[in-house]
Amino acid sequence: MDRRNFLQGVAAGATLTALPILARADETKDAYRAHLPGTPRLAPLAGCASERLGGVAALEGRWPAELRGTFYRNGPARFELGGERYRHWFDGDGMAHAWHIDGGTVRHEARFVRTQKYEQETAAGRFLYPAFDTRIARRPVGNNDSVNPANTNLVPHGGKLYALWEGGSATELDPDGLATRGIKRWRDDLAAMPFSAHPKITPDGTLWNFGIVHGANKLLLWRIDADGSLGKFGMLDVPQLPIVHDFVVTARYMVFLVPPWDVRMTRDSTILGAHTWNGARPLRVVVVDRTDFTLRRIVEMPAGMTLHLGNGWDEGDVIRLDACLAADDSALRALGNVMRGEQTQAAVMRSVLVTIDLARGVARSESLLDGTEFPRVAPADVGQRYRELFVTTRPDTAQFGMTGIARIEVESGKVDRFDYGADWIVEEHVPVPKASGRGVWLVGAAYDVRQRQTVLAVFDGARLAHGPVARARLAYAAPLCFHGNFLRT
Repeated sequence: MDRRNFLQGVAAGATLTALPILARADETKDAYRAHLPGTPRLAPLAGCASERLGGVAALEGRWPAELRGTFYRNGPARFELGGERYRHWFDGDGMAHAWHIDGGTVRHEARFVRTQKYEQETAAGRFLYPAFDTRIARRPVGNNDSVNPANTNLVPHGGKLYALWEGGSATELDPDGLATRGIKRWRDDLAAMPFSAHPKITPDGTLWNFGIVHGANKLLLWRIDADGSLGKFGMLDVPQLPIVHDFVVTARYMVFLVPPWDVRMTRDSTILGAHTWNGARPLRVVVVDRTDFTLRRIVEMPAGMTLHLGNGWDEGDVIRLDACLAADDSALRALGNVMRGEQTQAAVMRSVLVTIDLARGVARSESLLDGTEFPRVAPADVGQRYRELFVTTRPDTAQFGMTGIARIEVESGKVDRFDYGADWIVEEHVPVPKASGRGVWLVGAAYDVRQRQTVLAVFDGARLAHGPVARARLAYAAPLCFHGNFLRT
């Protein structure tokens, strides 16, 4: 089979085959309702019944005058329809958020991404298609975008704004009003190809990305040039290739950490259900030359689970990168339990610094901080040696959501941190360069469990322990988000 025919084949449904068993997610809904009075932290997972949200936030403190622009965010927000409830947090339909910051005011707006899936299911009044971990098969899956919820990240690039999932195309939105413009197609034969939710944009404006074709052991590689045009596309065979959620780019390489899942796709399995943890196998480091998209080397490490990586750089034959690693995939499974209203203990996720020696074919890791997630670095540091890593933190792995933030000095391991408190759910915080060119602001949203309100906060990135410089509090709770990016004006 030639490459064109292969791509057309996977676009037609090899990645997400039709799943014949109807969902019985009403049991999930009933359990969630029963547990909710005793678990107010899980209230944001009820979902959003409104097509749009909007309001001006009340300011606490003085918002930095130079910090102007739009903070874009994305996350799942519709979990129930027609009396059924999804079984995993990752299943929900995406809602795009924009925090507009200008002249000392902060205004929030949000609206659902009107994907093909969202519009068809809204019209039908019930879910029609399979999701990440919910089996539904009321309508045949045409291609990956039939089931694309566009729910994971919101990325501005080349003058466009994209809502991203990881199993299908980017969805273009209006950067001003968040209206959905439609599926982005960089080339006709690449329609509906997986385009991950974690692209990396290097300081020259180039966007690097990848996609996984589940069940086919294909790693897709993308380079989108600074003007938004397709620069290069490639495809590699990687044996036993499961879910890979994130990667890092260095000056010369694209680096992937491949967890040791065994994958067996059947007609009845969901994407997550097809993955079985196998701690007897190694975590593999797949290193790809970013110039020609050829495989440079695969290096093995002890078994470990990762969803998110922060950044990396290379020096000669040595690559160094940070990642959030855990002993197994229990944290990912726990995000299904919360949809039933259950909080369960999960393996500790910790930030580690990984050193990969390509010449010797060995890798080692050293711990930086326990209880972390959502690593981010300043935009100018992407792919280059960096001093600071920003993460969210939590001391209790049996409780849903993060409760704090931290700055880790990569070389020394020194930590500066701020804890919001046990009655907050802290989302990813994003470093934004200061206008002076020295240091960053750290911007992020958090859910106030007691007040049932969402708050946007800004910190001086060099002094997190001093607490927020300012907060902008909404009168309502916005759905929790996964990832986003700040666009200065």
